[in-house]
This record gives sequence, structure tokens and C-alpha cells, in this order.
Amino acid sequence: MAIREIRYLGDEVLRVPGEAVSEFDDGLRALVRDLFETMYHAEGIGLAAPQIGLSLRLCVLDVQDEEGSDAGRLVLVNPELVRASRQTDKSTEGCLSLPGLEELVTRSARVTVRATDPEGESIEVEADGLLARALQHELDHLDGILFIDRVSPLKRKMLLKKWKKSQEEDRG
Repeated sequence: MAIREIRYLGDEVLRVPGEAVSEFDDGLRALVRDLFETMYHAEGIGLAAPQIGLSLRLCVLDVQDEEGSDAGRLVLVNPELVRASRQTDKSTEGCLSLPGLEELVTRSARVTVRATDPEGESIEVEADGLLARALQHELDHLDGILFIDRVSPLKRKMLLKKWKKSQEEDRG
């Protein structure tokens, strides 16, 4: 297991839709372990393969919701959103690829995601609350979309200005 380098806004890989995973082998299982280790090290609740520089449709999540119930560790290979409620929820989001930035994002309140597990078995996840939000956030990563793409142009401009300033401070 290894902690991988998290890619930040500006890295091309974050804007490229991921390729489908086709090999369900020890290499995939090792990558899943690395994703979890990297996510826990960064204190996140979800991490997608593009965030560590791999343009693959693979993500991991470990979400405990507001009520304290634990959805457990989820590994989603080649996930697809199959249902999303019309009812929406607005809540603050952040991202390991944009540390220090947070903004209110509107998402579907309830979703169903179909995927495959690392063994090649089909799974389906129905979720609401924080897990539904995290699933949508990670699936966006697999399509080259960042949470800042889900806010108004004015808020995005403000967030990008804040990001640029933080990057300049880190270098200086």
C-alpha cells in the first residue's frame, strides 16, 4: 500500500473523462488499497482515480452521515448514475483536489448508482444525505467535472481567485 500524490486544480487529468476499468486483478485491488490509504491520509471521505493521476472510472468512499450511521467502505468500478431524485439538497462541499475551497452546491437529494466491485461483481447503491452527495461528487470526478463547475459563474470566479492566491502564497 502507498500514499499517492493528490492532483490539484490545473492538472489536466482532473478534466479528462476516465476510461472504463477492464482488468479485475491484483493490480486493481492494490490500486483500491492505495486510494483508501491516500484518502484517509488526506482526511477525505471520497477519492477518485483521476485525483491521483489515473484517468480511470474508479472511486472509493467511506462516509459517515450526519446521524452517525456508517455506510461503510465503498469501492465503485465503472459506476453510473441510474436514478437521481428531482428533490435537491444544497450543502457545502470541498475537495481534496482544491484544498481550502468550499462552497454551497445543489445536488439531487437521493441517487441510485450501479457499479462493479473489484472482483467484477455487479452492485447497486441507493443513497441519500451525505452519501448521495459524495457519490455525485466522485462520479463528477470520473467525468472530468469539479464541484466548482456546479456553482454560479460569479462564485466560481471568486473561488478561482482564492485558489490562485493560495497557490501563490504556497510558492512564496
